[in-house]
Amino acid sequence: MSIEQRDVLIVGAGFAGLYQLDKLRKLGYDVHAVESAGGLGGVWYWNCYPGARVDTWGPMYQFSDEELWRDWNFSELYPDWSEVRAYFKHVDEKLNLSKDISFNTQVTGAEFNEDTKRWLVHTENTETGERKDISARYFLLCTGFGSKPYIPEIPGLENFKGECYHTARWPQEGIDLAGKRIAVIGTGASGVQVAQESAPVAESLTVFQRTPMIALPMRQRKLTDEENAKDKETYPERMARRNHHFAGFDFDFLDKGAADVTPEERDAEFQRLWDIGGFVPWLGNFNDLLFNEDSNRAFYRFWRDETRKRITREDLWEDLAPTEPPHPFGVKRPSLEQNYFEIYSQDNVSLVNLRNNPIDHVTTRGIVTADGVEHEFDLIVLATGFDAVTGGITQIDIRNAQGESFADSFRDGAHTALGAATAGFPNLMFVYGPQSPSAFCNGPTNAEAQGEWVVNFLDHLMKNDIQRVEATREAEQVWQQKIDEVCEMALFDRAASWYMAANIPGKKVQMLMWPAGLPAFLEEVNASAANGYPEFVKA
Repeated sequence: MSIEQRDVLIVGAGFAGLYQLDKLRKLGYDVHAVESAGGLGGVWYWNCYPGARVDTWGPMYQFSDEELWRDWNFSELYPDWSEVRAYFKHVDEKLNLSKDISFNTQVTGAEFNEDTKRWLVHTENTETGERKDISARYFLLCTGFGSKPYIPEIPGLENFKGECYHTARWPQEGIDLAGKRIAVIGTGASGVQVAQESAPVAESLTVFQRTPMIALPMRQRKLTDEENAKDKETYPERMARRNHHFAGFDFDFLDKGAADVTPEERDAEFQRLWDIGGFVPWLGNFNDLLFNEDSNRAFYRFWRDETRKRITREDLWEDLAPTEPPHPFGVKRPSLEQNYFEIYSQDNVSLVNLRNNPIDHVTTRGIVTADGVEHEFDLIVLATGFDAVTGGITQIDIRNAQGESFADSFRDGAHTALGAATAGFPNLMFVYGPQSPSAFCNGPTNAEAQGEWVVNFLDHLMKNDIQRVEATREAEQVWQQKIDEVCEMALFDRAASWYMAANIPGKKVQMLMWPAGLPAFLEEVNASAANGYPEFVKA
């Protein structure tokens, strides 16, 4: 079996992988990408469940290159999955990326060879079964934060005779929800979206909720060609702002805290942000919202009171918008909703609070809860999230020259230098991965901002014929300390969130991302570049 020789092998064809492929290829390097899906888009290939759409304004959910956005229009402020796929097709037509991507190709393992200073990567085509090895000087993982779906252990789930799908592995041909008895387990983004789509057409919809979702109003609307054309006059300036704002959007936290204004001024600001909707009440709010418990409580009370106005059944108030917050607002990623709270006024929609009445087991016909009731269903939707951020990397059998696995290295927690590399695993880097801004940042912004630094680093290594590069453990310790310093001041540890890896049994609870914002991240990595990348040993 012949072995392909590459300068760089990329895993993943979402925003991060495509950026790397385009930029490194333009620099003249022999670079190739492998993608387990059948097409471009990363998570947007897999996310085709009913109601799946981005939670970012479409104009900002794009690459910043004018060649790509000038003649592209989204039809909605928050595009659905099909439009995002069409956008990636548009990008491909402009940049001709697919010719250097192997689709339906799973990376099954990889080993580093100290003699050759190269990675040997094993792949398998999921359609044909063909196996192929690829040798690469640099192994670049762009697996995203949502590439390994998580299905909790639910006794008897395998016995269910109806249809059962995780939202991240929805059938590509789709499912007709009309007239079905549907269960949705989970109330994160995908659970909220599926519930909204199911409620109008299902015979019955039962939502199984563990934690109330502090969802924000999406304020969805159609975009005309005229609006898009006018909006594009603002794109260059807005795109330029993204790297200077905490979460990589074209807006940022206010330059004042809720504790610095009167209650009347505070509530007026809350109302203004609420009327804008989307993530603005989260990431455009007072700058002490994630640090000051009183400020956080004040917004939660505002959210609760506004939300209860929309819940006609007062007996559900404590389930859906409880008097006391289930956790501080914003330390779990809020979902955006369009009519989620209104669906509970429908006769065909019911809620099971798993805190009070957990699932006992699944039968051939449905779900039995702790109170002994069997709920019969035709379709069970598992909106149960992901082994986020690290799972996409650790599910690959990656081993260094000593035979040590990457998964074992992360068993006691993620550890990285600059959110880009891990000690013990030379010539391996990741973009939009552990301890980078990743899930705290607009995806396209992070792909470009961190991606540009990685491209420049790899270019520096190859131009200088550096055969081997490895992060130092000292650099990892410094990076971890900086993450911990922010977390000690913030409220993140007050919620059992996937941000903190708390949703996966046995996984170390720790902050998985860089929590200090994109500008601070770029300041750190750019200082590293200016100083010759001292966090790495080069040979």
